Amino acid sequence: MKVLVTDPIADAGLDVIRDAGHEVVTDYESEGEELLEAVADANALIVRSGTEVTREVLEAAPDLVIVGRAGIGVDNIDIDAATDHGVIVANAPEGNVRAAAEHTVAMTFATARSIPQAHVRLKDGEWAKGAFLGTELNGKTLGIVGLGRVGQEVAKKLDSLGMDLVAFDPYISEERAEQLGAELAELDEVLDTADVLTIHTPLTPETEDMIGEAELAQMEGGYVVNCARGGIIDEAALADAVEDGILAGAALDVFAEEPLPEDSPLLDVEDVIVTPHLGASTEAAQENVAVSTAEQVVAAFNEEPVMNALNAPSMDESAFPRVEPYIHLAETAGKIAVQLLDSRVESVEVNYEGDIAEEDIEIVTASALKGVFKPLEWQVNAVNAPRIAEERGIDVTESKRRQAEDFQSLVTVTVSDGETEIAVCGTLFAGDDPRIVRVDGYRVDAIPGGKMMVARNTDEPGVIGHIGSVMGEFGVNIAGMFNAREVHGGEALTVYNVDQEVPDEAREKLESDERIIETKYISLNG
Repeated sequence: MKVLVTDPIADAGLDVIRDAGHEVVTDYESEGEELLEAVADANALIVRSGTEVTREVLEAAPDLVIVGRAGIGVDNIDIDAATDHGVIVANAPEGNVRAAAEHTVAMTFATARSIPQAHVRLKDGEWAKGAFLGTELNGKTLGIVGLGRVGQEVAKKLDSLGMDLVAFDPYISEERAEQLGAELAELDEVLDTADVLTIHTPLTPETEDMIGEAELAQMEGGYVVNCARGGIIDEAALADAVEDGILAGAALDVFAEEPLPEDSPLLDVEDVIVTPHLGASTEAAQENVAVSTAEQVVAAFNEEPVMNALNAPSMDESAFPRVEPYIHLAETAGKIAVQLLDSRVESVEVNYEGDIAEEDIEIVTASALKGVFKPLEWQVNAVNAPRIAEERGIDVTESKRRQAEDFQSLVTVTVSDGETEIAVCGTLFAGDDPRIVRVDGYRVDAIPGGKMMVARNTDEPGVIGHIGSVMGEFGVNIAGMFNAREVHGGEALTVYNVDQEVPDEAREKLESDERIIETKYISLNG
């Protein structure tokens, strides 16, 4: 596999990819048409914030499996377009959490104690001891906007230094906030009570310019710290608030435009501290995000769960060995079910029984959908299968039952066109050996694989022999046969493993016999 790296990452990450046997190509200069050419034959793309991964870039890369972001922010990646093209987008949110949190704490102390300003004055030869009267953080209130990974780490560190915590985050539970020692509140209340405000939220349409002139006025005498994303705070309004004495100070590591323009009003205010996006700039953080991103690229190539996928099912690494065999089983059941239905799919149901019902099965359901859509010749994988179902108005339901009759675990995929439904049920025997154990209500014991034919016929002597003769007449060798019936003398269903494709002419001849109700040829490989 070819991995294109368009922004510099630590060598440790590149080594992980090379050690896995893949080719690494670094190209830090290409943009525009040159980038489109460079990515044309890439199987993976690794970027930081310097590369814009647009829909045009994704369309130019038909073999792309994954885009890895060596860092947490994915503002520069069109995730919807990636999903449409079946491309995984993964970031490395853990690798620089500690570094970003520590930089936030450092910036908080820097602005509260005017450390950079005092440093500059002393370097210029001025002993300005009386010019700086700092603020102690002990006993003060820290307002946190966004209680995600970095926000939680900052909360832990500053709580231990004696600060009271109040947080605004509509996506976190009160119980989790209480565990961190924080009180959840609406944004207005946080602004009214905070002595120091720290920002830890991504830049989205909802958070852009979230903190403007009116919000800053609520924090009279306080400090603002932002090491998350530029564009969340109105920078001109912030500069004015500090210069006019409404705020005591501010410290920013991120900006709406980077590099920070020379005419930025932030540069003209002494009590605004600025650093050039250093939050993740530690040796450990750079190595961590590079290795994490590289490991996810390798996992994607190996068709394993990508732990930090943003648009694909993921799971805990320790759970994957228990779930992995069911991924292929569910996909196979989906392929068989849709080919037996042989009509427009309006709904898909995936049912889990037994031990598998105790697991995180999101990736298994996505694989079942992949199996359903694959024979319809759509460009589909576990990334875009749920999106395809949604776009085509196909209802998808998932159910679990802890008890399974006769088997330790069962996975059943049922497809319906609104009138007719077909259910295919699979399980695993010892040694992760897959079996199809029910087809349309018939109990079978079929080994799924390659080419298959399913025949429904009356249960009477001579029918199976006739089927074998016709198959032989058309040069189709039967490798295996699994027969089932509802009642003696009623209808029977037989699953045949065959070595060759069953031609339409053979099926027409079979179905011309009044004893044979229906035949369906199934391909699991194409």
